[in-house]
Amino acid sequence: MSSQDFIRHMGYIGKDLGRRKSVWEYLHIDFPLFVAILILLGFGLMVLYSATDGNMAMMGRQITFIIVSLGAMLFMAQLEVRILKRWAPWMYLGGMALLVAVIFYGSIGGGARRWIDLPILPRFQPSEIMKVVLPLCVAGYFSKRAIPPRFKHIFWALVIIMLPTALIAIQPDLGTALLIAVSGLFVILLAGINWKLVFSFLGVAILSSPALWIFYMSDYQKQRVKTLFDPQSDPLGTGWNIIQSQTAIGSGGVFGKGWLNGVQSRLDFLPEGQTDFIVAVLAEEFGLLGMLFLLVLYIAIIGRGLYIAATAQDTYSRLLAGSIILTFFVYVFVNIGMVSGILPVVGVPLPMVSLGGTSILTLMVGFGILMSIHTHNKTLIP
Repeated sequence: MSSQDFIRHMGYIGKDLGRRKSVWEYLHIDFPLFVAILILLGFGLMVLYSATDGNMAMMGRQITFIIVSLGAMLFMAQLEVRILKRWAPWMYLGGMALLVAVIFYGSIGGGARRWIDLPILPRFQPSEIMKVVLPLCVAGYFSKRAIPPRFKHIFWALVIIMLPTALIAIQPDLGTALLIAVSGLFVILLAGINWKLVFSFLGVAILSSPALWIFYMSDYQKQRVKTLFDPQSDPLGTGWNIIQSQTAIGSGGVFGKGWLNGVQSRLDFLPEGQTDFIVAVLAEEFGLLGMLFLLVLYIAIIGRGLYIAATAQDTYSRLLAGSIILTFFVYVFVNIGMVSGILPVVGVPLPMVSLGGTSILTLMVGFGILMSIHTHNKTLIP
């Protein structure tokens, strides 16, 4: 650190010591992000109550998961990022070991082997922890090397990304595998990769897609892609979900039919209304205005996350924060895109609204890391 940087650093500390800290600063909570998250969780519970037809058992489990997830977020916010950086390689190896264990000892459900029963966590899904661990590991790899990265460093980063992606894809869980790969690829993009390499990789991916279609994708995955382009080809079969979803969204109009007054979900026309297709329930009951309110909340969270990434004080924090918030954006985009019929159905829940505890826990851990990045470095920001 240069003498000027040291003097400026001490000046910020002096300013910080000269005023009384708020409770949010003591708890290392970023207030704007925290408020947006709470509003989204509250709105999500309203929609979920309607989607589950007032099932209090489901609501109780969801509220319990939310409370636990908020605790996890608060815990992660207390940890300095350097601690996470130090432990990232070991967490990556532990996650890989669990993914390998799933292949041999995992529980089967819905034709897929994705879960493992642990002593304290029955029916645990190891792929979920990789959503956080992979960006931690890839960001740590690049932080020790020159930025923008050289080709050999990009190659080894891709190896780090592809190993867990391949293990998750063979479960099979192609949707989660692609999303986890995206979380690592965002780190590479943010590290300053040459755009010529980006377009080269895209070209290779496009050219290899026929091989993926022929040799890897199962029949039901191929059918999902075909249904995207023509859902009316099988309206009572594979096209049913998207047709009913679009009907529910369109019937909501501008103002919606009112809370608890949805027809598609209450008469069970809309399958998976409490998980993957909960946006359709929201649009039918709250209309266009409800959807705009949801999008404003997501934009507020994403905007705040990008601000935290932009003001982070070191390479590791910037890469990690950028990857976390951009991956969150992808989850939102993919879910709304598949429900509205512009993307294939891949089984991605709507973040912090859909029923499901593990996904909320993973997201809140990520938000806790964002808060840690911002609040622990706050005295260094001009």
